[in-house]
Amino acid sequence: MSRKRRMFDIEVPADDPETFPAGKGPEGPVRRGPMATAIAETVESSRDRARLEAEIRAENDALAQEHVRMKRAGLIVDLLPLDVIDTHKLIRDRAPAADFELAELVASIRDIGLSNPIRVEPGRGGRYELIQGWRRLSAYRKLLEETGDAETWGRIPAGIVARGDALEQLYRRMVDENMVRKDISFAEMAQLALHYAMDPQTAEHDPDRAVAILFKSAGYQKRSYIRNFIPLVQSLGEVLLYPQEIPRALGLCLAQRLGEVPGLAASIAAELKDWDTRSIKDELDVLRRFAGQGTDPSDDILPAAGPTRSPAPAGRAKTTFQISRPQGNAKCIAANGRLEIRLPRDFSAVERRKLEAAVASMLDQIG
Repeated sequence: MSRKRRMFDIEVPADDPETFPAGKGPEGPVRRGPMATAIAETVESSRDRARLEAEIRAENDALAQEHVRMKRAGLIVDLLPLDVIDTHKLIRDRAPAADFELAELVASIRDIGLSNPIRVEPGRGGRYELIQGWRRLSAYRKLLEETGDAETWGRIPAGIVARGDALEQLYRRMVDENMVRKDISFAEMAQLALHYAMDPQTAEHDPDRAVAILFKSAGYQKRSYIRNFIPLVQSLGEVLLYPQEIPRALGLCLAQRLGEVPGLAASIAAELKDWDTRSIKDELDVLRRFAGQGTDPSDDILPAAGPTRSPAPAGRAKTTFQISRPQGNAKCIAANGRLEIRLPRDFSAVERRKLEAAVASMLDQIG
């Protein structure tokens, strides 16, 4: 007897199996085990930590770049002890003579404080090198010396500048800062040009060309005056107590006489030697006498730069001579009843009262 075979229908799954969201099955959510949950949480936490660390690093990099930018610009200010600040890098234009305005600056800082910090750059061994603010630093040192109050005057606000600026640029900044001051003299500017040329670390060692580098912001005529003062400072800089008080006209005249009269610098030095008690007037009177200006000249008019002349004979028709001026040579003609000055300059552009006062002063000197 044979048996009948039963036939079963088998459903074959489709080629693309049905998919479900992670953690869920066809019948709803699938529960993960504790280990899987811990691993997933750890991975997620690591991702968050890495993201936060990347954000912190980016923020620190931005802060570091901003710090460098502000430091280079001298915008980072700190209170620095006076005894860690050196003044060797730049040769100063301030003469060792008394600075009469320093007392005013000291009084101002004592009353209202320092409004503009000095500028320094980091040196070695925790020290700093002064870049700008020699008089401000001098005022603080004077206040510390007078009061002994190290808590108040023993430290000075200083902008800390990143190292790396060229020496020429540092000199230019110092010059431009001083040029703002109306009282800076031609002798001081000439001295700075000489110091720049003497500095072994600078590329230019000719004082005349140093003027063009340092005083680029000044006009041509002013640079010409500074160059004319250079021989004066070179010859007499060590014997003068008040070079900053020499008027422009006297300095130009004296510089010319030094080039024309051999031994004149030695004669002036001999007269001023060991005369430490002389006043500004005393020193200027000596210089005026050697310049042929007498003892009470006008600063607006330059007398003859050549040697003193003897009175002309009665039969002589006229006397002529030339005076070197920044505008060119002034040709002077003196005759009976006539005094003529020829110079390539428009004297009609000079204010009338000033011109009258200058001529009157000249006639008073002639007598």
